Amino acid sequence: MIENPYGQLQTPTVAKTPRQMTLKRKLVYFFLGPVATFIIWVIWTSCRVKIIGQENMDRVLSEGKPVIPCYWHQQHIFCGRYMLDQIKKGMKVGFLISPSVDGEIPAKIVSARGAYVIRGSSNRTGAQSLRDMYQIISKDGISPVTTSDGPTGPIFKFKQGAALVARMTKTPMLPLASVAKQAWYLGSWDRFMIPRPFTTVAIAIGEPVMVPMGKASENLQQYQDKMERAINGLMEKAAGLL
Repeated sequence: MIENPYGQLQTPTVAKTPRQMTLKRKLVYFFLGPVATFIIWVIWTSCRVKIIGQENMDRVLSEGKPVIPCYWHQQHIFCGRYMLDQIKKGMKVGFLISPSVDGEIPAKIVSARGAYVIRGSSNRTGAQSLRDMYQIISKDGISPVTTSDGPTGPIFKFKQGAALVARMTKTPMLPLASVAKQAWYLGSWDRFMIPRPFTTVAIAIGEPVMVPMGKASENLQQYQDKMERAINGLMEKAAGLL
């Protein structure tokens, strides 16, 4: 059992990665994990956060049913933090994290805060990930967070996975976005955003989007396009708060 810092005990559903870490890598992660956790904590706690659309999340929480939170890979730090904060409000939150050893540190960070972890990626274990997400939504009532343009892009393009799971489980997708007044942007495909300490960050939450039931072969593109427009629109709204 991992003790949730909010005072509630939860057992994250963490599947073992098939790849074993070497002793050297274990030692590196042993020291790097606390450092990464501390840096993220400094960013989280030092930044001023503004939120728009909280009423949409409040409505979801009051209904007590799972949703599929969706945001861009670039905005993981504060959208992820926002979703972790919903745990103390009673939401069961899950994260889809790479099964490679590179996913060990983020898996430890979110599981230590009471989140559930699904190890998989759309590139390497996509079918298994979809089955796992279907299971945790339908049977466990967990809301699995998805970075909907990941894991390799293209940036800001909504992929099919979340829409497919939404249709399969009759669960609405919930669009989110975050922007920072001052930030560093990495040279990765997603231009990953690291807000600078003590800057202002805005988070926007949109209205849930349902995908009606239908045959798997039926077009999901219109719902991908709708979510893509929604998330990009939320980025614009969030930028207006800065």
